[in-house]
Amino acid sequence: MSSLIRRLSSAQADFAEQFRALLAYEEQRDPKIEQAVADIIADVRKRGDAAVLDYTARFDRLSLAHAAALELPRAALQAALDGLPAAQRQALETAAQRVRTFHEKQIAQGWTYTEADGTVLGQRVTPLDRAGLYVPGGKAAYPSSVLMNAIPAKVAGVREVIMVVPTPDGVRNDMVLAAAALAGVDRVFTIGGAQAVAALAYGTQTIPRVDKIVGPGNAYVAEAKRRVFGAVGIDMIAGPSEILVICDGKTSPDWIAMDLFSQAEHDEMAQSILLCPDAAFIDAVEKSIERLLQDMPRAAVIRTSLKDRGALIQVRDMEEACALSDQIAPEHLELSVQDPQHWVEHLRHAGAIFMGVHSSESLGDYCAGPNHVLPTAGTARFSSPLGVYDFQKRSSLIHVSAQGAATLGKVAAELAYGEGLQAHARSAEYRIPTAADTAGQVSGDAA
Repeated sequence: MSSLIRRLSSAQADFAEQFRALLAYEEQRDPKIEQAVADIIADVRKRGDAAVLDYTARFDRLSLAHAAALELPRAALQAALDGLPAAQRQALETAAQRVRTFHEKQIAQGWTYTEADGTVLGQRVTPLDRAGLYVPGGKAAYPSSVLMNAIPAKVAGVREVIMVVPTPDGVRNDMVLAAAALAGVDRVFTIGGAQAVAALAYGTQTIPRVDKIVGPGNAYVAEAKRRVFGAVGIDMIAGPSEILVICDGKTSPDWIAMDLFSQAEHDEMAQSILLCPDAAFIDAVEKSIERLLQDMPRAAVIRTSLKDRGALIQVRDMEEACALSDQIAPEHLELSVQDPQHWVEHLRHAGAIFMGVHSSESLGDYCAGPNHVLPTAGTARFSSPLGVYDFQKRSSLIHVSAQGAATLGKVAAELAYGEGLQAHARSAEYRIPTAADTAGQVSGDAA
């Protein structure tokens, strides 16, 4: 076994057991964090702005006399955009446009159909009124996440997007604010942590209550989102980042090694796995890992991630690679093969699939266009990337004709009586014309 990353083979007698152990991940819930978050949420619900100001002074070392000072004027967002170096601004604008173009394809439309008796049934699609976007501050500042969360909301037609971002010691990240300007964020408040999530979920005197909260954060933010779910919607509780590379052995080993690094550098719990039928190629990738790691600024993080949760796995063939991939249901799946269109048909579960040797996961993180907020920890089996549909809701439309009520009323009444719900049954029966009603209608027609 390599000192840097484990080697496995599906031909090993105990492979199934080792594979399960590799994938095993149980989110650590810290009782102290849970209690702290519960207390913060209760305090914000009780004291509103005053609590938010107190926590901002305590955690971000930013003391403000009035809650109104927490909000940044729109001019500050535009100034941040205007102040970016030309190359940086162009990159941000290009990414924003590509993200917007992709998500415009996701807009859902309502529909109806009419039955023979005139009854009209259908679905109406409407946007949320207000969405809240949590953006990490300080060192973990990601303008790309602003674009990925805010643009789908605006494309969906959300009336107001509220962004919260902590500014420790009053230090603002210009690229984050510039991204907010480009994405069309309506209001920005310089708060963070569980107190920001609570303010968005329940509202304060200054910060409006939202319908849904999206965006990444630390353990306190994740716990807060978990606790306010139900009062508001949330996008997901994300686990560590993941990449799975399926390779036929025809890609540069250096490329594959760096692709594995691209997720391992996020944090020590990130997972990077290679599936390949070519043992010699796996050897080459391992050598690339050893050589390239020396020059990586986050080498210590990458090293821990690869050693604890990474793997280079030799499979019997590409079919087995695809089958194992579906067991993993990875957040990011690179299909680094000569004929990706053929092999993608063998796959069912992945947050995002990067097809072909030139489709590095990093392009998806920043500027390809599809959303980089993806299901993790195997949840791609039943959930999807963040998208426009997360900011839209559907209402059923039911317009029953008189003739339809006569027919459906009998069906509904029969079922309601069977369930012991007499009011339901009689409500339906009231709409069923009686013989007298019919006779009266005929007489009226004759007259």
